[in-house]
Amino acid sequence: MAYFARSISKTTIRRDMDPINNFIKGYDKLNHLEDQAAVAASSSLNRRKPLVFTISFFLLFTLIIGAVVGALVHYSYTQSPESPTLSSSSSYADSIKTICNVTQYPVSCFSALSTLNASPKFDPERILKASLKISLAHLSNLSSLPKTLILQAKDPSPEAAALRDCESLLEDASAQVNNTMSAMEAGEEMLTDSKVEDMRTWMSSAITDLETCLDGLEEMNSGVVDEVKNAMQPSKEFTSNSLAILANIKVLLQSFNLSMH
Repeated sequence: MAYFARSISKTTIRRDMDPINNFIKGYDKLNHLEDQAAVAASSSLNRRKPLVFTISFFLLFTLIIGAVVGALVHYSYTQSPESPTLSSSSSYADSIKTICNVTQYPVSCFSALSTLNASPKFDPERILKASLKISLAHLSNLSSLPKTLILQAKDPSPEAAALRDCESLLEDASAQVNNTMSAMEAGEEMLTDSKVEDMRTWMSSAITDLETCLDGLEEMNSGVVDEVKNAMQPSKEFTSNSLAILANIKVLLQSFNLSMH
């Protein structure tokens, strides 16, 4: 009987302890889950650190590049315009083409002027002076031709008379071009509209002299017309080119952000 009572008592105690044991087991499981969650959170945080660092570095790098580009753009827009230099223009040859495009003979213009030594700052007035010198050189070489042809012609004859006229006309053409060059080199006085107009008159007179020479020979049915015409062609082209550059000098200077000087 006593044994039966002890058995009942033990059974009763175990039953009474079951809820407590279950609670303790549940709490242990909860602690274990919390530990797992903490480990997972820590692992996730560790994985995110490199990503956050990468994004932050990228944003900082983008801001720096943006600041540098902005500063460069601001600098380029705040600088005062200067005359084109060989570094700012596409090339010296392109600048010469711009000048020669206003002429009637751009090919001969470019072939002669593109051989000039490039200067640090491109100046259309300098190109005009060079073109005038080339024109005068060709006229000087041409001036001896009528004398040579006169010696070969029957004198007196209409052809010889026409050649003498050519001789005088070529001398006058050379003088007109020389006047133009002298006007450009006279002291420190800048080119003015009135001076340019005088220079255009002189250059036009030089071209008229050349044409009058050929007209006189053609009227006399001279046998040397073609010879004189061929020999005169370079002088005619360079004199015409010089006149065209002179007539457009103001516009050309403005296209290079320059003024007459």
